[in-house]
Amino acid sequence: VMEKIVIRQPHQDPVDVPNSHEWGSGICNCTEDMKSCCLGFWCCPCFACMTSKEHGECLCLPLLEFFRAWLSPITMSMRTSVRERYNIEGSVAMDCVCATFCTPCVWCQISREMQRRKRDVVLVNQMSRR
Repeated sequence: VMEKIVIRQPHQDPVDVPNSHEWGSGICNCTEDMKSCCLGFWCCPCFACMTSKEHGECLCLPLLEFFRAWLSPITMSMRTSVRERYNIEGSVAMDCVCATFCTPCVWCQISREMQRRKRDVVLVNQMSRR
């Protein structure tokens, strides 16, 4: 007799289809998640670190750029990484422009996109009994 065990991880239902090749929200759509945008605006280094960790990168990675003159290479590379992971159309040039001129907005957009694209994690284990 085969016994099938299915474990479902808790999740939040996505608002729309997560397979789109476009960003789920624009760079300035902060009204979609006011809590994250407020944190991103008032404490961008903390918010960037939390978002970086959620993306699977080093927690402190964003801190490397918050003491720079004007360039945002970590923010740009994280936006590019999220775009590549979710197959979102765009370019490194646009990632660079957005990261340079609106760093907190980029981190908020990244966070919203990761939340939007969360899926059920289903673990299946089949056990055979003799």
